[in-house]
Amino acid sequence: MEYLPSLQQEFDEQKPSLFELLAEQQLSDLLPPSLRYLLAVATHRHPRYLLRILNSYDEVYALLSLVVERYYLRTFGGSFTENFYSLKRERVLRTKNGEIPRAQVGAAGPVRDTLKLHSTDIWKNLIVMVGIPYLKRKLDEGYDIHAAPQASLVLGGGPRYNPSDDLPRNATIRQRIFHYYKWFLRNIYPSVNAAYYFSILAFNLAYLFDNTKYSSPFLWLIGTRIRRLGAADHRAIAAVLDSKPAAAATRHRRPGSSLMGLLSPQNLYPQLLTSLRYFLPASIFALKFLEWWHASDFSRQLARKATEVLDLPAPVVSGLTSPADRRKAGQEEKEKKQTEQEKKASGDLKSALKSPRRHRPPISATSYLPILTVPLPPAETSSANLCPVCLNTLVNPTACQTGYVFCYVCIFHWLNGEHQRQIDFMNGEGAGAPWEEDEITGDDEPGRNGSEESESGDRTSRARGGKWESGKGRCPVTGRRVLGGTDGLRRVLI
Repeated sequence: MEYLPSLQQEFDEQKPSLFELLAEQQLSDLLPPSLRYLLAVATHRHPRYLLRILNSYDEVYALLSLVVERYYLRTFGGSFTENFYSLKRERVLRTKNGEIPRAQVGAAGPVRDTLKLHSTDIWKNLIVMVGIPYLKRKLDEGYDIHAAPQASLVLGGGPRYNPSDDLPRNATIRQRIFHYYKWFLRNIYPSVNAAYYFSILAFNLAYLFDNTKYSSPFLWLIGTRIRRLGAADHRAIAAVLDSKPAAAATRHRRPGSSLMGLLSPQNLYPQLLTSLRYFLPASIFALKFLEWWHASDFSRQLARKATEVLDLPAPVVSGLTSPADRRKAGQEEKEKKQTEQEKKASGDLKSALKSPRRHRPPISATSYLPILTVPLPPAETSSANLCPVCLNTLVNPTACQTGYVFCYVCIFHWLNGEHQRQIDFMNGEGAGAPWEEDEITGDDEPGRNGSEESESGDRTSRARGGKWESGKGRCPVTGRRVLGGTDGLRRVLI
């Protein structure tokens, strides 16, 4: 009789805390989006086989969840995630307070057999565990599609009337059902959703202060509560798991039939579902390990040490030149470059600038005429401080929007179309200038056939008006239009 004082206390060792139930519910809510993400990643690799499954993910997940949860309720007395937290579901007796503490201490086995779920209770729990979450996901998805955009427009001050939402005159049955479904989502479902969460909150608070045995209103409706697994439950589960391999071994005693017996559909189905008990903690451990592996520097250090230990010989490739020949060829190439640089340095700057560099002028997008441009000074002449327009040292350097630098007077007059170089070119008086040979070639000048015209030639025939653009308002080098004209110029400090 020494245990009677402990029985009179209100503390119940088999009653789980609210935090255990919330942790189990959070794990259960994380499974659908996690599996959807893995399926979406796999669908990118094999869309031909997995795209239909991804489009019908809610239905496929509900079907698989129904199979798995039914097996765990029948075998372990709880759902898949509840078994991970050593929880079970049992019926509530219609006695005073629904508790039989003396019987639970003295006869735990018979009490467990009495309180375990029957077939009707299993289907009721499946409706709560699978049916209601599936319905909730579909209603939330429908609300986001049909009601959430309209609600955002109303809150943002936009129009609420949408002609497509009206029911047509000769509407079919499907159109009527869809119309009333959208009306339900927009007018009634927000209140139902709020009542759903408020009822769960009320039951959680009542369960926390020990005012009810049910942590959810749906468990109260089906008369089921969640409890911790006891010693009798562990013994019963171990007996069930051990009896299945023994029964399979007795049925397949012929030589060589043990492997076929394990792979038979009768044994493969329960073994596959039972292995999920170990797959969940293993997957959580693997996820945490991958997070640590990618966040730490251990993997890079390990790879560096592995490469340091390896002593691989140098690769031998046929057809390569010997090091001596390679050095000799490099030395000859270096001497050749040095000789070319000396020859170029000894030349006159003007002769270098007059070297023929034929290039096509840019074409205007509006008039379809070639645009007058000037070439950049050659890089080998070390003329980084020369103005491309006047070919003299930069005076008051000014940058154009294209990035090229000119003398301020040159670029100012060029953008206004008043530079002497532009005037001479358009009048056909630019022959003999150092830039003329680089800029104009061949068929553009009717009065030139590879040689200079005589001074007595008709200058009117050499005028380029209507055949060329003078480059007014454009960059002298690129021919691109300068926005703002002379206001877009910026002074450069050298």
